[in-house]
Amino acid sequence: MEVQTSKENKSEIQVRKKDNSKVYFFIIAIVALLLTNVYFYVKFKSSGEKLYTIALQKENLQIEIDRIEAELDNIQREGETMGSEDIVLSEQKVREGIANLRSNLDVANLSEDRLADLKSEVRLLKNSVSDLKVRIEELNLQNELLQKENEELNSTVNSQTDKVQTLERSNRALREKVGVASSIKVSNMVINGVEIKRRGNREIETKARRVDELQIQFSIADNPLATKGNKDIYIRIVDPNGNLIVKEENIFQVNNDDLQYTFKETIRFTNNGEEYEFLWNNNNQGFRKGAYTVLLYADNAIMGRASIVLK
Repeated sequence: MEVQTSKENKSEIQVRKKDNSKVYFFIIAIVALLLTNVYFYVKFKSSGEKLYTIALQKENLQIEIDRIEAELDNIQREGETMGSEDIVLSEQKVREGIANLRSNLDVANLSEDRLADLKSEVRLLKNSVSDLKVRIEELNLQNELLQKENEELNSTVNSQTDKVQTLERSNRALREKVGVASSIKVSNMVINGVEIKRRGNREIETKARRVDELQIQFSIADNPLATKGNKDIYIRIVDPNGNLIVKEENIFQVNNDDLQYTFKETIRFTNNGEEYEFLWNNNNQGFRKGAYTVLLYADNAIMGRASIVLK
């Protein structure tokens, strides 16, 4: 009887050990699962914040480039003479640098190191524009002196022939630049995500899955050289992957180059600082997380650009 009792006790102890082992196993498995979930949550959150920061940095660089280009346009609009071949080449080089920077910033998934390099390039470009302005002012002063001499020595036309020809070349170059200076430019531009409610009301939204369309709001800077009347505005939209959203048949020209556009609108320009609004719904295909960049073109030149980051 005692032997049988002892066997029963041993058997009960073994069962308890097995049950305890199962409990420990399940506890360890649950802890491991919790730690894995915490790890992936932290990693995903960190990655999202990094993408958001990079998108903001890209937008700040784009704004700085727009300011540099506006400064270059102001130099032309104020009537600085661009007749010097050296200055013309420098001006062309600056515009090529602007175009190259825009192209580099439109690339998706830029690294922080690459952004740092582009920031340095923006600073160099800004210095180049400042140097160009000083050189143009010096050239303008020289031209003014030549004009005064021409008035004083009007009786000796033959000796002034070369100077007159120089002034004519300067004037031709200036007339060519007036075409660029007369193009309209954006003074303020804002992009918002919009959700359309059941009753048709529109509300600002930043979450991509709730956005039904993009709201493009902008005003146009006063420009006494610009022609009043109807203006065709060409809109190009770049998605978070850096792809231009277009239809194959949508083509327009900038400086004799064919460009594709997303959609087109016509506005009535009166040069009184009006505000305008466009709405775009991506053909009801919805929106993704990331930065959408909107570029506006008119009068054979870019008007302005802005971006929005949808979460």
